[in-house]
Amino acid sequence: MKHRHLLSIGLAALITIAGTNGYAGSIGGDTITSYALDDGNDDWLHAEGSRLYDKDGNEVWLTGANWFGLNCNEALPHYLWSADCDDLLSEVADRGINVIRFPISTELILSWMNGKPNPVGSVQASYNPPVDQDDGNGGIIKAGTYGKINIDFVKEDGKTVKNSEEIFDVILGKCKKYGIKAFIDIHSPHTDNSGHNYNLWYGKAGVTTESWIESLAWMADKYKNDDTLIGFDLKNEPHGKGQEGDEAAKWDGSTDENNWAYAATKCAEAILDVNPHALIFIEGVEQSMSGAMAGDYWGMPDRRDNSPYIGAWWGGNFRGAREYPIVPKQGTSQIVYSPHDYGPSVYDQTWFAKDFTEQTLLDDYWYDTWAYINAEDIAPELIGEWGGHMDAGDNQKWMTLLRDYMINHHINHTFWCLNTNSGDTGGLWSGFNMDREAQKTSAVWEENKYALFEEALWQTSVSGKYIGLDHQRPLGVNNTGLSLTEFYKSYASTEGSNLDGGKKSQGGEGNGVDIIPTTTDQPAVTTTKKPVESTATTAATTTAAPKTTTSVSARQADWGNTNCDTTVDVADAVLLSRYVAEDKTAEVSSEGKLNADVTGDGKLNSQDVVKILRFVARMITAEELAP
Repeated sequence: MKHRHLLSIGLAALITIAGTNGYAGSIGGDTITSYALDDGNDDWLHAEGSRLYDKDGNEVWLTGANWFGLNCNEALPHYLWSADCDDLLSEVADRGINVIRFPISTELILSWMNGKPNPVGSVQASYNPPVDQDDGNGGIIKAGTYGKINIDFVKEDGKTVKNSEEIFDVILGKCKKYGIKAFIDIHSPHTDNSGHNYNLWYGKAGVTTESWIESLAWMADKYKNDDTLIGFDLKNEPHGKGQEGDEAAKWDGSTDENNWAYAATKCAEAILDVNPHALIFIEGVEQSMSGAMAGDYWGMPDRRDNSPYIGAWWGGNFRGAREYPIVPKQGTSQIVYSPHDYGPSVYDQTWFAKDFTEQTLLDDYWYDTWAYINAEDIAPELIGEWGGHMDAGDNQKWMTLLRDYMINHHINHTFWCLNTNSGDTGGLWSGFNMDREAQKTSAVWEENKYALFEEALWQTSVSGKYIGLDHQRPLGVNNTGLSLTEFYKSYASTEGSNLDGGKKSQGGEGNGVDIIPTTTDQPAVTTTKKPVESTATTAATTTAAPKTTTSVSARQADWGNTNCDTTVDVADAVLLSRYVAEDKTAEVSSEGKLNADVTGDGKLNSQDVVKILRFVARMITAEELAP
């Protein structure tokens, strides 16, 4: 049956939250066991032309940010020495970031693969003895003495900090909890806070091309059943100038070890062999051959005039992809090209030496370097790094131009970066606050920079709700975000999103069940919806049967009470799961159907189940349970 899988998903969620003794977790810094609310492993994406789609053929837009640190000596995202990971990720989700790019080193992954995970450094993880303990000086350390900051980074003894692999798994679990997707980026072969300066994907810390491929295939296999980690950026900014020869990354048709196109294809094939659903993000190189003179070759000295090389940002040059595209043996459905692009505050490139506009940027650099891939419907693109300082000048102008171009042309992106400690760009965060008494931390956001960035986050056109990439979990916790299913069931055809000029869509096949009781004595009525601000020229007209002879506003709805007893509890979610799964033995009265429509979209579906479960688990209040 079409909806049968919803029953298993819903019941798995109920078991996870309730167990046999009711709610099995807590909110905030503590681990909560509701991570498995979305255990369907059905959020994988694929490419068709220049767009990315979900399993139902619905377009998606990856709009996120970078959080570096796993590539550095600390072996975990930075600032977890200042703030609680759970607190930070809940803010990230509530602010509409639907994917995080995590820079990492091959050296760290190899330590995991070899069963000897590197330890983390500079992390604040609370020492919380699970029971009262002798402090060794005649006193007692009371259980829970030192609070809850990153408490799930500590093992069961309450004081031993977990290793880097274990903590990364905790972080992925928290991403799942808040509806955030993630992918990793091999920022350098070796562990180094400045490792991005190294040209190639091999040659440091004993990393070879073979071990680089092996480590990524191992990681793809490890997480193939967790669609939180949706893909792999194979190497950050392969670069080097042509005259460096074998020491620089090139893009051509050879099988030379430093040919990035050849290496990336082999690595993509190894990953897709073990997880055919993973996205493969391919960055560019720095220089390509210009074809200026016959006989020019890679490695020859540069010329002052009529150079044999054409330059670009590190990782930004895709000119070679026209002739030598990335085509794994499995096909191109998982390939995403990922240029990096920056403004004059990072380096004052020649294309900024004028009163530049979008058109001059396209003419002088963007189009032939990377934008043609999207414009000619060759493949999707994700700008893996963009950002910079808010200077009220040329850099801010460039950021605005690129932002608008990405919105208007459906280009995915991850902003550089959340961290405050990126010297040439700054971050979206500027600092952190801690409430010791409440054991809560929060980020201080660069609000002007966030405001510029926020317009390029995927959101509904009128209500401004942020759209996540998870089919079950809404993005965030404060009712600012939607799941992918919610968007396509309730918003895509009414107000649309900030993509494609607000174009509306019916979406692919969904999982909703019409909750409106339809009988012969309830004739259909026609209602005209208020037109929204978009490119549409006429208001949308829909036909629907009334929900009941008494309006919802005139009744005191008992939200969530599916079985119409005296309480809202696990039994209501179980009954609703069975009903949505088309279990013919699951009888829900008309009043129960109205109570169960906690999303207020006129349908009963898995999103209503999840919302009731969140209430049962004390993740939301009774007021928040109401639509």
